[in-house]
Amino acid sequence: MNLMEDQQASQSAQGEAKVITLCGSTRFEAEFAEVNQRLTMEGCVVISLGMFSLPDLPGYDWTVDSSDLKGRLGAVHFHKIRMADEVYIVDPGGYVGESTRREIAYAESLGKPVRYLSRER
Repeated sequence: MNLMEDQQASQSAQGEAKVITLCGSTRFEAEFAEVNQRLTMEGCVVISLGMFSLPDLPGYDWTVDSSDLKGRLGAVHFHKIRMADEVYIVDPGGYVGESTRREIAYAESLGKPVRYLSRER
């Protein structure tokens, strides 16, 4: 496929750029960056993770996170899945953790196509 064909394949039904939300373990930060760059070069709008590790806040104990930041971040990611035309699972070696399995089930419940990095290589 040449670049023009790639760009045409990356168009949604409305003729606009396809919106793709990336899901996967935060341990794969380098792979997320690689996939984000490749899909962006193909003309897609890519929505990725907002952070790959919890911020180091002086004096804050994440083990007793009373504000439920992890829960709120999960809810934000579910919203990103709702915004997507397609969900792309960053799963080097086929690794899919518990959170990612929930995201896949959610995407499928909404009828979103789900693609896997491990199945493309």
